[in-house]
Amino acid sequence: MDTQAAISGEIDGIHRDSDVEETQPRLDFAPYRSSVLRHPTKDLHHADPEGVELVAPVFGHSDVDPLEADLTLQPGGEPIGERIRVVGRVLDGDGRPVRGQLVEVWQANAAGRYIHKRDQHHAPLDPHFTGVGRCLTGDDGSYSFTTIKPGPYPWRNHENAWRPAHIHFSLFGSEFTQRMVTQMYFPGDPLFPLDPILQAVTQQSARDRLVARYDHEVSEHEWLLGLRWDIVLTGTHATWMEPSDGAGDEHA
Repeated sequence: MDTQAAISGEIDGIHRDSDVEETQPRLDFAPYRSSVLRHPTKDLHHADPEGVELVAPVFGHSDVDPLEADLTLQPGGEPIGERIRVVGRVLDGDGRPVRGQLVEVWQANAAGRYIHKRDQHHAPLDPHFTGVGRCLTGDDGSYSFTTIKPGPYPWRNHENAWRPAHIHFSLFGSEFTQRMVTQMYFPGDPLFPLDPILQAVTQQSARDRLVARYDHEVSEHEWLLGLRWDIVLTGTHATWMEPSDGAGDEHA
């Protein structure tokens, strides 16, 4: 049996053994090897917010420039790769818009490499792409980012392991302790069944909610392709969020 078949079998075996599929990821999902070593082992305790922070974040239009949502605007030239626009809405569990939410994104470049000293992938860096951006949601909860489609990249979880192309999303609430992080994936990626991070979300419908869909109305003639991806913060249709201990960071 080859390595990919072995990984697929291991993941499939865990799915079959599950009595109830979960909408949120397992913290000790065996195929995602570092999660077994790093997941919390003690009961959670409520922390006094005043002991954690003295002030709440204040994000106004003077703090976040609209140009920060366009990751293709870089000094010296244009980035290499497929230009895309990702739009969507941030909603609560009842479908109501979450206004004024700080949304941050970071991603690899078109070759699948991050501008980070710990990224040792043998792929070229793009001098005209930093891979980071942010915006505030509008009154209808909407956000929009213009960027380059990231490439897949190898990681050291197992032999011949590759992460599907994805964009990291971070959302802030009214306090610094109210930060949630998740990942958005691209439709039709053949690496989905082989990715332990995505497969840690054992419910298929929950995994499907992490995948953006193509939106022809967002695409622009001879310029970019459009994708739509909504983020639901609570309820049965909530978007999967990474564990707060950082176990979702495959570079750690």
